[in-house]
Amino acid sequence: MSKRAQKKLAHKEKRVERRDKMLEHDFSSERATFEEVFDQATLMVIYELLKSGVLYEVHGIVNAGKEARVYWGKNKEGKDFAVKIYLTASAEFRKGMLKYIEGDYRFKGVKRDTRSLIFTWAQKEYRNLEQASRAKVRVPRPVAVKNNVLVMEFIGKNGVNASSLKEQVPSDPEEVYEVLLTYLKRLYCKAELVHSDLSEYNIMMWDGKPVIFDMAQAVPTSHPMAEFFLRRDIANVNRFFKRLGVKVLSVDEAYKKVVG
Repeated sequence: MSKRAQKKLAHKEKRVERRDKMLEHDFSSERATFEEVFDQATLMVIYELLKSGVLYEVHGIVNAGKEARVYWGKNKEGKDFAVKIYLTASAEFRKGMLKYIEGDYRFKGVKRDTRSLIFTWAQKEYRNLEQASRAKVRVPRPVAVKNNVLVMEFIGKNGVNASSLKEQVPSDPEEVYEVLLTYLKRLYCKAELVHSDLSEYNIMMWDGKPVIFDMAQAVPTSHPMAEFFLRRDIANVNRFFKRLGVKVLSVDEAYKKVVG
């Protein structure tokens, strides 16, 4: 074999070796992510949801955050669902949870270990979505909850979720701003809830209307920090729409309008 051919062969072998290492790294990352989300207990919950008929299929990941992963699921009739799995191995947001759980009369006597808090967090999001939906606030309708797994309406199409306001500016920001103030009023007066973390990051646009999501931290209006959270929500919404040229109400004016 000529020296030139030997060099070509050596170069090719190095390229294959690099590719194999990259594939091995990618596989290891995927396996680590899978194991982080789907521990034995979570797999059993998914199995129960499949066995009971709530779910028929679970497809790929739709959204990934520090606290949870959202997957695209379907029932036997082909209806799309979002399957939100809170990470039981993640203790990062444990302290952040407490201020939204303490003072919530619906969840008294919750144990303080990470797993119990995360199970409560999933239950809390289900309850909040249920109350908001009944008050005619556009949120993903809840379907089922078990331990750290929440199944709800999928906002989007074919496994692609709808864009948030942060990702896509609405075509009629004035109208969307008014709709959001109406939602906040219904949430406060009818559902007796305050979102507590509302911003352009957790409002999606679908079928021309805003949809509020990420409701786990919502607190009842009796919560000692409810007024502070509501004013913060209004300030966040105002700041976003003001940048779009909307003539927004002052925080005090909007607050009075919301609480009635």
